[in-house]
Amino acid sequence: MKFGVVTFPGSNCDQDMIYALRNIFNQEVVELWHKDIDLKESDFIILPGGFSYGDYLRSGAIARFSPIMSSIIPFAQKGGYVLGICNGFQILCESGLLEGTTLLHNTNRQFICKNTFILPQTQKTIFTTKASGKKPLKIPIAHGEGRFFASQDTLKKLNDNNQILFRYCDINGNITVDANPNGSEENIAGITNKKYNVFGMMPHPERACDKELGNTDGAVLFESILNSIK
Repeated sequence: MKFGVVTFPGSNCDQDMIYALRNIFNQEVVELWHKDIDLKESDFIILPGGFSYGDYLRSGAIARFSPIMSSIIPFAQKGGYVLGICNGFQILCESGLLEGTTLLHNTNRQFICKNTFILPQTQKTIFTTKASGKKPLKIPIAHGEGRFFASQDTLKKLNDNNQILFRYCDINGNITVDANPNGSEENIAGITNKKYNVFGMMPHPERACDKELGNTDGAVLFESILNSIK
């Protein structure tokens, strides 16, 4: 597979993602600049975490109009695979590729950087086929605006269509208010679209893939992709 990793002004997790894909999973990776429109024949596009220009207005609101998005949006609409992590998740929501109004400031109004636990909610997507709904994954977060918000109608659709990928939980897999680090609706930590080809999540699985970091829980998500698309 060929992965395309997009860099926006302010991206700070693009190299983390490139390292994980190249060095840990031995995949071909091309680097994509936000002002270009060529996806370089990528099979899978990733919008990494960090920040994007215009975040002072609303996270992802301006980056959503970067030239590269004029290629990514039709790519996704035609069934191409796209993953957005943290700021990438915000951009996907702003672009309409994922449902949800936006990602709001954390309820404590502070930047949060720590390990969290998330519980996979479905194994129906290529991103979660190897992730058991009984085993919480320890994945770090690093954001100030990660609170997923959506209308009650949208939340019902996400639940009815099995579009919720992950919910924040405690170490034992209990989905509780105390386990919700940012106040996201229904503890939502990640969602997919109706076609199951666009994925967004706030936690950073690329930071939980290397044995040298003492945590490889995030590897199961990338292994799910590679196992599904051979």
